[in-house]
Amino acid sequence: MNAAHAPNYNRWLLFTLLAFAGILNLVDRQIIAVLKPEMSAELGWSDEDYGALGASFQGAMAIGLLFAGPIVDKVGVKWANPLGVFAWSIAALAHGLAHTIPQFILCRIGLGATEAMGTPSMIKTVATIMPANIRSTGFGLIQALNSLGAIGAPVLIPLLAQPFGWRGTFVVAGLAGVVWTVVWLSVTRKTKFEDSHQEAPAAVETGPRPSMLKDRSTWGIAGAKVLSDATWWLLLFWMPDFMNRQYGLTGVELGGPLALAYTGAAVGSLVSGTMATRLLSTGMPVNHVRKGIMLVCGLMVLVLPLALLAPNPWIAAGILAVVLAAHQGFSTNLFALITDVTPTVKVGRVTSFAAFCGNIGGMGIVWTAGKVLTLGLGYAPLFVFAGSSYLLALLWIQLWIPRIKPLDGPSAEPVFRH
Repeated sequence: MNAAHAPNYNRWLLFTLLAFAGILNLVDRQIIAVLKPEMSAELGWSDEDYGALGASFQGAMAIGLLFAGPIVDKVGVKWANPLGVFAWSIAALAHGLAHTIPQFILCRIGLGATEAMGTPSMIKTVATIMPANIRSTGFGLIQALNSLGAIGAPVLIPLLAQPFGWRGTFVVAGLAGVVWTVVWLSVTRKTKFEDSHQEAPAAVETGPRPSMLKDRSTWGIAGAKVLSDATWWLLLFWMPDFMNRQYGLTGVELGGPLALAYTGAAVGSLVSGTMATRLLSTGMPVNHVRKGIMLVCGLMVLVLPLALLAPNPWIAAGILAVVLAAHQGFSTNLFALITDVTPTVKVGRVTSFAAFCGNIGGMGIVWTAGKVLTLGLGYAPLFVFAGSSYLLALLWIQLWIPRIKPLDGPSAEPVFRH
């Protein structure tokens, strides 16, 4: 049965499982950030130690992404998704056995390298199961659902840590990923995805295209990821610490403000994705839609330094919510841009290369943050840079991709059979 006529429940069931994988991905990497005060007190970590842990994760993910994209394109989304989730779940579980900084660094390297499968698998799966005219909504919705992991993590993780301790929290999170793997394999047992070794018809009709690294659009997307992802990773790793330093919040006290901040990420993903789909449905050119939404998001992020002046954690969290909403809006359209200009068979590779570049930016900012804070300079220089990074990213896109010309028409169909 062709995917266009396949029962919708199958498509949306796969989509729901994909969203849960994203939630697990975020929760696994957030445990160490949310429990940093308790873990630092027990294990004697310094800011520089924590910065090294964050940079190790980012560096491993960056290197892993160079291999993840080709793997996803080779094995296809049916096997790439469970392979990635199972591997990073085992790596997360291993944190519960670590005691020293070198051991934790090895665990963070393992988690980063395996979580590299997450982004290219997600982008390629959405591109595979969703028709082109609703992919923007799909990307926005899945990023919004994934943000539930970031929203729930500051609340759920301390609650798990109370009865199980921080070690048990890593074990529980790892086991949840193993369960997800079993469910995915059961659900997709009779599903055939035609996403490997095969060009989409629209991509074939456009004629030969340059290799990935010779394509200007690849470098435009990659450079934008370096600049925009730096802010995301800075906040993902250091926002709990910022709240702790600025307002003395620890443990469960962090839950409410951080949940509010990440709620902004969910709203930004959903609004930007549905807005892009609606604007495209009116006939507005893709070039105007993508870059217009990115410009609005870039202007919104300029408020980030104001969080340093907030009189209480809730106002600071509200400012951070605006920033994270803008990030996800920018990111949603940047991911959609990949599928606009890249043949389906190469989506995994281009996504992973762009994410590799984004993680290099993230690794740099996370490591730099540890150094800056150790020198006593505070968050001001970090927030000033982060606040301007999205407008710089949009400028970079404009230089490399002056006009976005999508490969697929608005009615291009997804490619999977059930």
